Amino acid sequence: MVRTWATAVAALALLVDALFLGAHAAAAELPKSTQAHLTALHLDASFMDGLDRELAVPQAWIDGAKKEGNLRLTGSWDNDQFQKLVQPFNERYPFIKINYTRGDLTLRAVRPLVALKEGRIITDIVTGLGDYVNEYMAIGGFETTKTFPAYDAVAPDLKQKDGLWIGAKLRYWCMSYNTAALKKSDLPKTWDDLFTDPAMRGGKLGLANEAQLWLLPLAGPKGEAWMTSAIARLFNDVKPQRRKESVNALQGLVIAGEINAALPAADYRVAQYVAKGAPIAWHCPEPVPSAISEMALIKGSPNTNAAHLFGNWLISKEGQVSQYVADGATPIHRGMQSKEFLAFPQEIENKPVAFLASERYGVESKVMLDAWNPLWNRAQ
Repeated sequence: MVRTWATAVAALALLVDALFLGAHAAAAELPKSTQAHLTALHLDASFMDGLDRELAVPQAWIDGAKKEGNLRLTGSWDNDQFQKLVQPFNERYPFIKINYTRGDLTLRAVRPLVALKEGRIITDIVTGLGDYVNEYMAIGGFETTKTFPAYDAVAPDLKQKDGLWIGAKLRYWCMSYNTAALKKSDLPKTWDDLFTDPAMRGGKLGLANEAQLWLLPLAGPKGEAWMTSAIARLFNDVKPQRRKESVNALQGLVIAGEINAALPAADYRVAQYVAKGAPIAWHCPEPVPSAISEMALIKGSPNTNAAHLFGNWLISKEGQVSQYVADGATPIHRGMQSKEFLAFPQEIENKPVAFLASERYGVESKVMLDAWNPLWNRAQ
């Protein structure tokens, strides 16, 4: 009886050791940078369950990428953020050299589009396309992403129905404000309040020429008539400063006190300044505009296999964790839709979210621009 009990205890100990070693081995298989990211987020290695399936790419992609050796892509990540973002990718695929171009919408999306129309391919992946996504699709410029093993990790309404583009991250576009100049109570509670709020009038609001980021999503629940009326009221009643700076540069003007508030502002960008102690905060009237930062693979790219590897990796759980650690952007992955991955959860939780379905994007965009551009371009 004693021998049987001892044998059972020994067997149990071996089982526990095996389970521990198995879990440890699974964690060890992750890139060191991924392990560091999980530690920084106080997440266990088990958070990555299912990653193997998402990264089970065809061997032909691996072999092809080794022959190509290069990858070109454009985006809006700061250079230091991008270097942090791609650390796990570089560990997994060390045979790919990435040439990253950071820029505004013109540099990252328009320039490659013009080149493509001329028969030249100057990048393999484009991200953050805005309205130009439709022009790319009109000339058949995209490769499908439906072959990505991680394709189903992104919800259907966050990607083009034929897989011609797919979301890389979610963005909530609202407004920023200078905390030394305005109180939270001074700010509009709804978007309709914006047009009558005295704290926003008389040039106190800085406006960027990026209506597609915040206004276009509002057309989803509010409709075209509201959108066109809102544009007229914004320019004629509020009379904001029409700024030529980029959306990110606009936040610097808020911090400097040159303007009291800025529209639009991305939550994760404002959070970066808050972390540095800047006098800025993020505020969202209801409903909360939500937009997708798109990613697409250029059709006919000479580095198509490398592009497929990176595109699939970025939407995988590992890629989304790495991106969140690098720049705080809200993940697109189904398994990461929780408040832990929001920069300002108190501004989003329990509020209705405004989102425009991808199939309506082109139609509503034309309506918006027809009303927006004449007023934006009007002599000041």
